Amino acid sequence: MNIGGLDVGTTGCKLTVFDSEGRCVQTAYREYDVSRASGEHEIDAKVIFASVKAVISDCAECNLAAIGVTTFGESFVALDRDDNVLLPTMLYTDPRGGEECRQLCDNMGEDRIIHIAGVKPHQMYSLPKIMWIKNNLPKVYEQISKILLMEDYIVYMLCGNRCIDYSLAARTMAFDIRNKCWSGEIFDSAGVDTGLMSECVPAGNIAGTIKPHIANELGIADDVRIINGSHDQVASAVGSGALDVGMAVDGTGTVECVTPVFGDIPDNDRLYEEGYSVVPYVFDGTYVCYALSFTGGAVLKWYRDNFATREMALAKEQGKNVYDIITEKAPCEPTDILVLPHFAGAANPYMDNGSKAVFAGLTLEHTKYDIYRALMEGVTYEMMVNLQHLESFGIVTDTLYATGGGAKSAMWLQIKADVTGRTVVPVDADEVGAMGTYMLAAVAMGIYKDLHHAKDACVRYGKAYTPGSTESEIYSRKMSVYSRLYETVRPLI
Repeated sequence: MNIGGLDVGTTGCKLTVFDSEGRCVQTAYREYDVSRASGEHEIDAKVIFASVKAVISDCAECNLAAIGVTTFGESFVALDRDDNVLLPTMLYTDPRGGEECRQLCDNMGEDRIIHIAGVKPHQMYSLPKIMWIKNNLPKVYEQISKILLMEDYIVYMLCGNRCIDYSLAARTMAFDIRNKCWSGEIFDSAGVDTGLMSECVPAGNIAGTIKPHIANELGIADDVRIINGSHDQVASAVGSGALDVGMAVDGTGTVECVTPVFGDIPDNDRLYEEGYSVVPYVFDGTYVCYALSFTGGAVLKWYRDNFATREMALAKEQGKNVYDIITEKAPCEPTDILVLPHFAGAANPYMDNGSKAVFAGLTLEHTKYDIYRALMEGVTYEMMVNLQHLESFGIVTDTLYATGGGAKSAMWLQIKADVTGRTVVPVDADEVGAMGTYMLAAVAMGIYKDLHHAKDACVRYGKAYTPGSTESEIYSRKMSVYSRLYETVRPLI
């Protein structure tokens, strides 16, 4: 039985097909454009669905039995009664909705929204933007019959049933994270009808069977099941095998995102002030949150593009990875350079878009290879700050599962273990989000008894990295200095 894990992102969608033993059979990808003009950040939902159909068609020979759907969050699609898309989809970075968010907070109080929805009110979420359409495009708003986030839009277009999983619903700012339902109180205060929204369901819900005419168009069987996946970060946590409280995923792509799994919802307003949100996880009584750094792997790319011209030429000549060549020349011991890696502003826990990067401790004795390692250390210090803050809220992690490009660097993995004092385990998979979506769908289809059985069968790990006593002691001393760096230099820049 082959199952597809469909991962829909803001710049492209990929379908990864797995067999009943979790082995990748085929992948297909389509890219699409984002429009950023006149301060408006938009994407065309019709193009996304056409791309989804294209990747499914590309895998038509795989004898698909089911397709799980995982997508990015916040952005929504407005449809009329005939399922026509009424306007472009606003991305979370689109500035519209700020005034509406303030109005909603005035109506019911920010603290009350936080308690219900598990997020600090912000215009990035769906509800303020829905309110913006109502206030600024009333004629369009009157035509709206359905409001769907990207997951339930794709699910609906494929099978005709409107279902959204809890983790994605939580990205609207209008979902009751404790009772797992839309919050009538928030919607009433916003003046929006909950009837426009999809039914809230657990991740791994079988939404329905693909529409016959869609199946015929794509060249696949007409009994393919369509299954709700989750918000993309939750899918990555599942695909990494972070299923139990105390585990966390450390995803290092362009940005760095740490996703810890925890039980009780912290009763501390500072959690939300620092930009963390609480998202229902795939098991009752468990939650995750997202700790972000805007510059994870992006800082190494910046270094490569600006300081490694010779190494790039050498890598091309020798057929090697340029980062491997740089790492070979980087020092093996901790540096005495501190880097505040705010090259694109600061995310959690500072939430300061105006913050800038800082290098401290440079001397004429340092080389560019010292700086390379220091950049890895700086990103890791930043991650440790987040782990310390989360611990103060009772969210404690003991194991980090590493994914993304950062999981391929032995040096960086060891730095992470030494700085955090935790075991760091790289996940041996390139597409952990697709794997998580597959696991959810495979359990729904009866291939595995539950997610733990799916993990045992499908998730593979590389060598575990444990903290070194000497290095951890050095980094512990440096962390005490790093933790004061932002507050010290921010008034100056």
